[in-house]
Amino acid sequence: QAQVVESGGGLVQAGGSLRLSCVVSGSIFSINEMGWYRQAPGKQRDLVAVLTSSGSTNYADSVKGRFTISRDNAKNTVYLQMNSLKPEDTAVYYCNADVDAVVAGRKRYWGKGTLVTVSS
Repeated sequence: QAQVVESGGGLVQAGGSLRLSCVVSGSIFSINEMGWYRQAPGKQRDLVAVLTSSGSTNYADSVKGRFTISRDNAKNTVYLQMNSLKPEDTAVYYCNADVDAVVAGRKRYWGKGTLVTVSS
C-alpha cells in the first residue's frame, strides 16, 4: 500500500507564485508516472501536468509557460512550481502517482488534495 500526501497550497495574489509538493510513501518498489490534477468548484477534475519516470512531461494548455513539474526520485517527491498565478487557477490540486507497491502491485493512488486560492 502507498500513501500520497500533498502540501504547499495557500492563498496568493494574482501574479504570485506557489510551489506544491507531493510525497509518496509506503511499501513500494517504484513510482512510474506522477502528476498533478485540479478541480475547481462545480467543475470536473482536470490534468495540470504529468511527469513520467523517463522525464517526459505533459502540461495543460492553460498552464504552459507558467507551471513546471519536477520530481526528486530519491525522495519519492513530485513538485509543481506555479508562477504568474491567475484567479482561474483557484482549485483543489491533487497529486496522482502510478506506483508499483509491494502488496497491491501496480496501482494509481490519489492524495487528498491541497487548496490553492488566487485572489484578484
